[in-house]
Amino acid sequence: MNIALWIAQGLLAAVFLGSGFLKSTQTKEAMIATGQTGVAPFSLPVIRVVAALEIVAALGLIAPQLTGIAPLLTPLAAVGLVAVMIGAAAAHWSLREYKQVFGTNMLLLLICLFVAFGRF
Repeated sequence: MNIALWIAQGLLAAVFLGSGFLKSTQTKEAMIATGQTGVAPFSLPVIRVVAALEIVAALGLIAPQLTGIAPLLTPLAAVGLVAVMIGAAAAHWSLREYKQVFGTNMLLLLICLFVAFGRF
């Protein structure tokens, strides 16, 4: 179980670190052009805040558990990403991108829940 949790944490950290980095460096138009269409309903400052939260959560998925310092932060980071994924699903739903909602968003949300429950 521990190995499965580490694999899930690593996968989530990579996805959200990459997503957060792109959201923090690209223009809104560039994000939409590269497939991150869920940002369309939001202003750039909101997107930048979400980017920062994704980056911090990605670090929170790995560092506390790896170092043994405040390991409770790992499942809390996963819970925070559940909230981000609910927001992402709502954004894609409002854009009528149902494949995104029931595909990527739901898969990432379920992996976040697996880590949260597994590490609590």
